[in-house]
Amino acid sequence: MRFFRIEEDSSSRYTGVVDGVHRWVLPGIRDCPGCGATWSGGSKTYPSVDLTPIASVEDVEEARAESLEEYERLRECVRPFLPPAALVEPGSSFGPLQGKGRGHFGALAAPVPWWLLVRRPALSRLQGERLQGLKACPTSLRFRERDAPEFLELELLPVGRVHPACLPPDRKPPCGRCGRRGLRLPDALLLERATLPNDLDVFRLEDFSTVVVCTERFAEACRRLGLDGVGFSALDTR
Repeated sequence: MRFFRIEEDSSSRYTGVVDGVHRWVLPGIRDCPGCGATWSGGSKTYPSVDLTPIASVEDVEEARAESLEEYERLRECVRPFLPPAALVEPGSSFGPLQGKGRGHFGALAAPVPWWLLVRRPALSRLQGERLQGLKACPTSLRFRERDAPEFLELELLPVGRVHPACLPPDRKPPCGRCGRRGLRLPDALLLERATLPNDLDVFRLEDFSTVVVCTERFAEACRRLGLDGVGFSALDTR
């Protein structure tokens, strides 16, 4: 099985822009006692998760930086609502994507690298291809255009890792307190085949979750159905 990275098709005629955020977000970490870093990831998103039952839901309604202890408290409040195999980090977000959009879009859209949006008619056609793991969630996006698209967001679980061969040999281990790795995305991605899923046709990487990956089945289905708006670049595996 071959794998492909999904990215916005910059060569297409579409000029759509989305300015949005998910409804809830875990805080970032301020001055981690383990590594001293202040950071927030933000690319692990779970649009299917409804956090309204949480008593302290107002604590996850605005992006900010908190102490590691406060982040851990809120993470444990969120954990029971997560889908199986979900992973969270500082800045992880939940609930529907809400905000504004403008311009012209294709059948698929990746307005930021770690979101994958799909129009409802395109989703129906993809579902007819019997692809595995397609979970689409409603968005709350507002458009000025009269013929505004109805976009859903695909929930992308974090699975799979890059191969150690494309990482710096002198890299430090992740922080034992907050988990921060402090690595830049390699210029040439090489995936570790043994970590890639057999039951998902589209997902995000676990260790570099800004990268959205799909199987050859998904890429070929989009090409055959003429679903445009994103591009596919082949990834090597080892």
